[in-house]
Amino acid sequence: MKTFTTKQKLKLLFSLPVIVAALGYFVDIYDLIIFGIVRIESLQDLGLDVDKVGSMVLNWQMFGLLLGGVLWGVFGDKKGRLSVLFGSILVYSLANIACGFLPQMQFMDSTFLYCALRFIAGIGLAGELGAGITLVSESLPKELRAIGTSLVAGFGLLGAVVAKLTVGFSGDWTVTYFIGGGLGLALLFLRVGVVESGIFKEIEHKSDIKRGNFFSFFTNADRFVRYIKCIAIGLPTWFCIGIFAFFGNQFAAPLGINEEIDPGLSIMWAYVGISAGDFASGFISHWLKSRKMSIFWMLVFTMIGVILLLSGLAKTANGYYFFMVWLGVGTGYWAMFVTLGAEQFGTNIRSTAATTIPNMVRGSLPLMVILYNFIKEDVYENANHGIITAAIVVGIIAFGLAIYSTLTISETHNKDMDFVE
Repeated sequence: MKTFTTKQKLKLLFSLPVIVAALGYFVDIYDLIIFGIVRIESLQDLGLDVDKVGSMVLNWQMFGLLLGGVLWGVFGDKKGRLSVLFGSILVYSLANIACGFLPQMQFMDSTFLYCALRFIAGIGLAGELGAGITLVSESLPKELRAIGTSLVAGFGLLGAVVAKLTVGFSGDWTVTYFIGGGLGLALLFLRVGVVESGIFKEIEHKSDIKRGNFFSFFTNADRFVRYIKCIAIGLPTWFCIGIFAFFGNQFAAPLGINEEIDPGLSIMWAYVGISAGDFASGFISHWLKSRKMSIFWMLVFTMIGVILLLSGLAKTANGYYFFMVWLGVGTGYWAMFVTLGAEQFGTNIRSTAATTIPNMVRGSLPLMVILYNFIKEDVYENANHGIITAAIVVGIIAFGLAIYSTLTISETHNKDMDFVE
């Protein structure tokens, strides 16, 4: 294993690709969760149903992420990682600016328009993380990959905190959308100095190597199993964010909390925890010399938090926010799980894997919400019992699949990235 001096480590870890990827993910997260933060205020202002239309808009955003993950992933393997970093941020920045003009758009149904704009934003948002993690993973030596990608995600996830604070300072949800879109457009100028991955350049002009073939994940049994396991590992992350944070207001009564729970604050505190967890996950992986075990122990930590929360240990709104931080820290293996996905596959489909895997996880949220709502509303007459039971059932499925996949997938710590499928 190659050794580096402290000065060399710092130079590599704070190189332009890492800095730009971190800033890009910061803006990406800001724009990704901004709807969850302004959901109630914006829908009330537009005269729309907060719960019904809110779930619909969120689902369309997640469908956009699912589709965009495939499009940008393939594009990143065919045209390069930088092309995705430029194209995706332009799409979601313009879509978010358009969301700020929703009150003035009276020429069509507001529900349809909100869903359409968040769908377009979702397509754009899908490309940022995978392309950034792929570029950083291929730019850094294998000894520093885990720390580098954790720095990208740890800093980037603070975008959620800034998004919540921006809502408070601006006093208007439309301004928050304008700021998010403006930050994205400003970031385009910073990316001009970033160079393409050297590993990708080596195969760019080799006609005998097929690049960006999404269907190749389904034509080989071993590759397919690796791909599905990578997706399953990430399921608890969006289970915790999508159920406990986005719909935090629904858990007050079932848990015996007599105060209102603000979903915006739930999201903010969850992302404070996720940011801390992501910073830590790279160092934990480096210390354990294992991607798998760092993810496994963070999954166990998260599960304990979910059990304690649903057992009624949170007696106040602040107690609930405390558990949002807990679940956030536990699901802070997000960067490690995306890095694991990038390391599992060859250079010719690495961008496709690293971009589609996290977006398949995000795209699974509508399925989790559908199951959650079905159990909550159709199985139980008592809504309070239904909410707790629904969360337990969905949680068992998400954590069960994630733990099995983590323990059975191949280890990638210190794996050489210069190979093709």
